[in-house]
Amino acid sequence: MYASKMIMEVFPNVHLLGVFTVAITVVYRKKALYPIYIYVFLNGLFSGFSTWWIPYLYIWTVLWGATMLLPKKIPENLKPIVYMCLCAVHGFLFGTLYAPAQALLFGLDFKATVAWIIAGLPWDFVHGVSNFFCGTLICPIITVLKQSQKFIINY
Repeated sequence: MYASKMIMEVFPNVHLLGVFTVAITVVYRKKALYPIYIYVFLNGLFSGFSTWWIPYLYIWTVLWGATMLLPKKIPENLKPIVYMCLCAVHGFLFGTLYAPAQALLFGLDFKATVAWIIAGLPWDFVHGVSNFFCGTLICPIITVLKQSQKFIINY
């Protein structure tokens, strides 16, 4: 997760973090929190544990939780679009999810918080659209994870 973020950092708000979060959650369920929080820790370790990092403590957990709430028996033909849409929604709402921490850390009132969200909407748009298209990788990653899990068990 961390390596993919670093590689794709040249494209603002375009990354595979949502893709990996959804894929590992579908396969590993509760255990997916381990790699998610390893990513969060590495991000803080290498980029600095500062105020920008605090929302990361819950933002990825929101996507994990939303993925956990999806039915386990989604029809095969619907899985790609459901996962892509979930990933996109998380991207579109990223600034809104980030806002409560901003408000608390910087003493923003409701009006200022809404203004902060509105100012970030263009970036959230890019984030949501890119998450949707990157989401095409979720089902192939799930397949690879499940196959590798079978290989490890049989080995």
